[in-house]
Amino acid sequence: MIKRIAITSGEPAGIGPELIVKISQHHYSDQLIAIGDPELFKSTAATLNLPLDIILYDQSVNQASRAGQLYVKPIKLNRSAQPGQLDTRNASYVIATLQHACNGCLQGNYAAMVTPPVHKGIINEAGIPFSGHTEFLQQQTQASEVVMMLATEELRVALVTTHLPLQDVSRAITRQKLRNILNILLTDLRSVFGIPQPKILICGLNPHAGEDGHMGREEIDIINPVLEEFTKQGIDLIGPLPADTLFTDKYLRDCDAVLAMYHDQGLPVLKYSGFGKAVNITLGLPIIRTSVDHGTAINIAGQGTADTGSLAIAIQYASKLAHQRQRNTKGQD
Repeated sequence: MIKRIAITSGEPAGIGPELIVKISQHHYSDQLIAIGDPELFKSTAATLNLPLDIILYDQSVNQASRAGQLYVKPIKLNRSAQPGQLDTRNASYVIATLQHACNGCLQGNYAAMVTPPVHKGIINEAGIPFSGHTEFLQQQTQASEVVMMLATEELRVALVTTHLPLQDVSRAITRQKLRNILNILLTDLRSVFGIPQPKILICGLNPHAGEDGHMGREEIDIINPVLEEFTKQGIDLIGPLPADTLFTDKYLRDCDAVLAMYHDQGLPVLKYSGFGKAVNITLGLPIIRTSVDHGTAINIAGQGTADTGSLAIAIQYASKLAHQRQRNTKGQD
């Protein structure tokens, strides 16, 4: 069965529109629907000298996307976008595309949503509080807890905390928070990824995982007690381990995922090993959402050099997870 996959346009002055036009040059087994201004995609295709047949989205039409065509759900820009030139006046447009895609998934019009990069700074400069897609979608879907996970073919890294200043990370990691994150991670590794008995490596928060309390007590007071609760239930958790040794072949060769305590603890390693070939997956939402692993690349916008690798993989994952969810639902009937 053909699935509808919504793709937001991202920051209109960044590489998002270019990536969408480029991926539209290929055939797909599902229907890809770009959420954004048709004129933005037309002008981008003209700049890239690529053929593009824009078809306005019609809910009654459910056909797979063919090379050279792009289904578009129109949302107009507030101001014409120029590659490489950020404009606060288009911040509300970016938010509107996200809201439409999210609502469409909640209503069952779309099976999944894929998000090219947005520019958090320009959205906040426009007076719209925005810390990231993950937190925005958590609020929009009223999910009690979500987990950011980036994945390559070789490695999956999930995060306990996401876009927080480093000084706030320790306070944010509580026993209940860690329990919630682990439960979501375990549930989705089983149901979404089909891993019946996941093995998860857990990073310590402090250098040397606290070194018996000499470099911080979070491991002793918070992390260890929660891990003991899960391991007593037969869950395969290893840690807390020092992050500087956990990310080595000795540990990674037979694990299913790594749980890092904060954003820049786990993601630099994953991006070093697979940048441009990774996908960002939000776990714990009532909808399927995947994203690219890179930013808006304002410095190369409009030059035609943006690499579609991460967006292509994000689309593949969104499609795979949407079909897997359908199979899971049928299996429960």
